[in-house]
Amino acid sequence: MSRHFDEAKGLSEQHDPATHDFVFNQTMFRIKDPERTLTFYSEVLGMTLVKRLDFPEMEFTLYFMAAMSPEQRKDWSNDHDKRIEQTFGRPAMLELTHNWGDENDDSVSYHSGNEEPKGFGHIGFAVPDIDAACERFEKMGVEFQKRPNDGKMKGIAFIKDPDGYWIEIFTPERQPKLLKEHLK
Repeated sequence: MSRHFDEAKGLSEQHDPATHDFVFNQTMFRIKDPERTLTFYSEVLGMTLVKRLDFPEMEFTLYFMAAMSPEQRKDWSNDHDKRIEQTFGRPAMLELTHNWGDENDDSVSYHSGNEEPKGFGHIGFAVPDIDAACERFEKMGVEFQKRPNDGKMKGIAFIKDPDGYWIEIFTPERQPKLLKEHLK
């Protein structure tokens, strides 16, 4: 028997109270070259590096990046321990993981999830004006997987980060109209 997802078990407001304070904190990407990737996420998408954690014994570094306004940045502590607590309590961040030496190893690359075998697909960024954002990305030399007017689903774009991960770009106010055209 077919059921609509929005009618599926688990979507009610009656979740286990033990989960009410759970926070979806991070999505982790492995990255080859931190300088290149951090520059992309900070300059192209306006994200802020909120915490860097080096693990010398295991030879890797974690970079936690968040999309935040200048006002939100003011609330971040300079105290190391407090900053770690803030980092692991904030919703929706990228955890960029760099294994030391990968930047110098031509045999290292990462699977974006969009080639066979398919798996992970993309992350998404809401922007106030997709056309203006894509024009800016174009001027910055960002690689596109799909521009807003390409393909069957108009009004959304996909750009790629330096490691080939896809990032969907959309304007929230346009989504209802776009989806109505495809959900009949």
